[in-house]
Amino acid sequence: MEEKTLSLRTVEVIRYVTPLREGGSLPAIVEADDDFLYVLKFRGAGQGIKSLIAELIGGEVARAMGLKVPEIVFANVDPAFGRTEPDEEIQDLLKASEGLNLALHYLPGAITFDPNVTKVGAGLASQIVWLDSFITNVDRTARNTNMLVWYKELWLIDHGASLYFHHNWERWEEQSRRPFALIKDHVLLPWATEMENADSKARAVITPQKIKEIVSLVPDEWLVLLAPEPVENIRDVYVQFLTNRLSLNFVNDVQHARQTLV
Repeated sequence: MEEKTLSLRTVEVIRYVTPLREGGSLPAIVEADDDFLYVLKFRGAGQGIKSLIAELIGGEVARAMGLKVPEIVFANVDPAFGRTEPDEEIQDLLKASEGLNLALHYLPGAITFDPNVTKVGAGLASQIVWLDSFITNVDRTARNTNMLVWYKELWLIDHGASLYFHHNWERWEEQSRRPFALIKDHVLLPWATEMENADSKARAVITPQKIKEIVSLVPDEWLVLLAPEPVENIRDVYVQFLTNRLSLNFVNDVQHARQTLV
């Protein structure tokens, strides 16, 4: 059977519903032309395009690993979309975000994960810790878990703080081979006791070819804004960064971090 080509749907944003005043990026719930609600991440907010690229790549790596992530779609914001918005801050954000943005399917009724309330098994915890070590996600801590519980299942959201190497572009190769020291702050670290199994399962699916497929989803129009280089050179940096990280021993790194827990 022929393998399905990896792709994302594109929707048109037709209605701004409400802002989600979390952090500095000011995402929002919007309605699209397919009648679904989405959490829209704006290209004109915070870290802008870099955050959208990290969100896309991090989310699709998680999905490839079998973890639950809301559907990610490209979302077009029309130039006229923000003209009737009374809030000047939101109006400016909409104007700065005309064109192609990123959105995640909205999970109505989902609640923020609380490690004191919801138990996570060692297998799942280990997979998530492996993921965040791989994509260098600094933002899955007890203070901000970036996980939701929806219909008694754990869903991963907000990977925009991953791949932080692209904020210091010149040192990407050095950073690609560096252990992820901040895994010590991961909210699920105490329960990540099955790292060997998680490592084996992840490496069976997160191959150099899968990395290329995921990075190929990033639109050229985003990449061209990152550096004065050909788009394919920039895309290749993301591929090589993640491919290089496969050479690291996440099992040992996590076990060492767990030994420092009191």
